[in-house]
Amino acid sequence: MKLFNLDDTAVILIDHQVGTNTWASTTPLPLLQRNVIILAKFARGAGLPVVLTSSQETNINVQGPLMPELQDALPEAFAARIKRQGVVNAWDDPAFAAACRNTGRKNFVMAGVTTDVCMVSPAISAVEEG
Repeated sequence: MKLFNLDDTAVILIDHQVGTNTWASTTPLPLLQRNVIILAKFARGAGLPVVLTSSQETNINVQGPLMPELQDALPEAFAARIKRQGVVNAWDDPAFAAACRNTGRKNFVMAGVTTDVCMVSPAISAVEEG
């Protein structure tokens, strides 16, 4: 088994948007938001590359913008975030997949609001690519 190594790790945060966050039914909203910010600050403090992505940020009634706290915690990653236009599997968005590849890391710590919609497909796609 390969040991976890920060030197080969990037953090990928998928769809942590103000509207999308309300979809989570198993975690209270304040706890979900706090956990995301803790992960973001850990990544910053550990010097890990971070890729942020959102889906349909302009759809304020459903997804909405990324959490504003992410802009405070990760200003560069926030500015470079990948704004997808409705692509459910984030990996199918060429800009997102390229941003992940461009970290130069092979080990991704991925976090998304929901496992079934946000996480499963891009995680499988990334593993399939190697």
